[in-house]
Amino acid sequence: MHSDRVASRSAEPRDSRESRNGGVPHLDAVSLAIIEQLQEDGRRPYAAIGKAVGLSEAAVRQRVQKLLDQGVMQIVAVTDPLTVGFRRQAMVGVGVEGDVESVADALSGMDECEYVVMTAGSFDLMVEIVCEDDDHLLEVVNRRIRAVPGVRATESFVYLKLKKQTYMWGTR
Repeated sequence: MHSDRVASRSAEPRDSRESRNGGVPHLDAVSLAIIEQLQEDGRRPYAAIGKAVGLSEAAVRQRVQKLLDQGVMQIVAVTDPLTVGFRRQAMVGVGVEGDVESVADALSGMDECEYVVMTAGSFDLMVEIVCEDDDHLLEVVNRRIRAVPGVRATESFVYLKLKKQTYMWGTR
């Protein structure tokens, strides 16, 4: 799969991208190939990954642990919210007065907020929330998000049907 790239790039030194990306770790071709293997199947055995990328099981285990420790990836079970009792999802655009980061930090602390993204455009933040039902959604938006100091406005985009949800963008 990546054997040519893996062999030619595995010993490359860290490059200047790390400093330009705010301390983001540089990933060599072997680490990228390991990530791709785990995105295909998060339970794939380290021995099988090692065979695919040309490393021993122990070396793969060490690489995976380093990627986890650096926050490069997580290995989690992704659920369909409907099947586990969460009947309402929404994207909420949030307009902020003042410090956007402090509002983002406050929203990040709410269990219902799955994603909090600082944006440029009509909204300062986009927040994906997952709720049990419409009453729960109303409580989260009206009583909790709008109560955060600095929140000036919200606009909710209620999900009617989820057509695609994937985490397979790979390591392009």
